[in-house]
Amino acid sequence: MTSPIFNSFQTAEDLVSGSVILVDKPLTWTSFDVVNRIKFFVKKNIKIPLNAQGDKQQFKIGHAGTLDPLATGLLVICTGKLTKSIDQFQGGIKEYTGTIRFGQTTPSYDLETTPEGNFPVAHLTHELLQEKAKEFLGEQWQQPPVFSAKRVDGKRAYKSARKGEHVQIPQVQIVISEFEITRFNGNDADFRVKCSKGTYIRTLAFDLGGKLGSGSHLITLRRTESYPFDVNSALTMDDLIARLERVAAIGAS
Repeated sequence: MTSPIFNSFQTAEDLVSGSVILVDKPLTWTSFDVVNRIKFFVKKNIKIPLNAQGDKQQFKIGHAGTLDPLATGLLVICTGKLTKSIDQFQGGIKEYTGTIRFGQTTPSYDLETTPEGNFPVAHLTHELLQEKAKEFLGEQWQQPPVFSAKRVDGKRAYKSARKGEHVQIPQVQIVISEFEITRFNGNDADFRVKCSKGTYIRTLAFDLGGKLGSGSHLITLRRTESYPFDVNSALTMDDLIARLERVAAIGAS
C-alpha cells in the first residue's frame, strides 16, 4: 500500500473533499468520541463550502479500526471521499505495546471489570514468558472477548455482557507475526506484538496466562502502528483542535 498523505488539511474544502487524520487517542475516549468531537467542531465552527452546483456539501467522516476506551494510540480518521478507503486502511498490519498482569483474571480480560482469583505466579520468568509467547506466532483462531464491540443478534456484545446476559461470539481467524516480552518485573510483563486486523490483544493476554497456568489480564495497551501509519506522526486531540481552529479562522477571514 502506498502511504497516503495525512494531517495535511488546511481548508474546509480539504476536509470535505477527503483527508486522512492521524490521532493519538486519549485514554478513556472511545473511537466514536474522537470522530464525534471532530464532527461537532466542524459543524459548529467551520463553514462548509458549496459544491460546483451551488448545493450544500455533506461532511463525511469515519475511523479505520476501533480502539477500546482503555487503549491509547494510533487512530486513523478518514473524511470525504477517503471514507471509501476505510476498509483498505483497516486491513493493515497492526503493532501494539502494553502490559499484562499475571495472578488474576477479569471477565473483560482488561481493567474494565474487577480482577478476581488468586493464581500462581512464582514459577514465571522472563524466559518462560518469552518461550510461551512464541507459541502464538502464525495463523490461528481466536475467541473475541464478550466485552467487545462485536455485534451479536444486532446488539453490541459488551452491552449484553454488562447486563449479565449470555453472549456467544464466533471465533475469528487472525495472524500473529511477532510477539515478544520486552520486560518482566514482579507480576507484570511488558510486550510488543504485530498482528492482523481483528486481533484482540485482551484475548491474547488472557490466553498467555492460560498457557502458563497463571491467570492474567491486560492493564495497558497502546497501538503504535497501523500500516502504513505510525503513532509518531499522530496529532494529540489538543493539536488537532488547534489545527481545526486555524481552518475555521481561514474560512471566516
